[in-house]
Amino acid sequence: MKVLRRIKIFLLLDMNIKLLLIEAFFLLGWARILKGRSFSKVALTLGEHMKETTLFMDESNRKLLKNVSDAINIVSRYTFWESMCLVKAIAALKMLERRHVESTIYFGTSKDKTGKLIAHAWLRSGPFYITGAEVMDQFVIVSYFAKRISR
Repeated sequence: MKVLRRIKIFLLLDMNIKLLLIEAFFLLGWARILKGRSFSKVALTLGEHMKETTLFMDESNRKLLKNVSDAINIVSRYTFWESMCLVKAIAALKMLERRHVESTIYFGTSKDKTGKLIAHAWLRSGPFYITGAEVMDQFVIVSYFAKRISR
């Protein structure tokens, strides 16, 4: 019954939102495949290493950034594969890149309660955090990449 209810809700959504959710689903899958590749190869697609994009945001992008963030966070709960922080950040980066919006992806490390090293990734565009903001303060930034858009 839950599945049918969710399908009904999906069908009632605006066409633009449906397309955004479908795009998020496929890009999350693509990002999951990338996660299995060598990071040195994936890093080449993420942007300029140790550079950041501006904190300034074009106000016309506010709704777009929220919609991309919502789509990634909603769809990631329903994928058949693991869609955690790195997968979500890369998928959102690509969604923004397709829309000619700059972003910065951050990588951080920390230690869990047992002392084991853990990692986290999050994405920012302007002053708005698209993915991973809920725990980013618990991590020390070790690397970041600026995805600039040439016009």
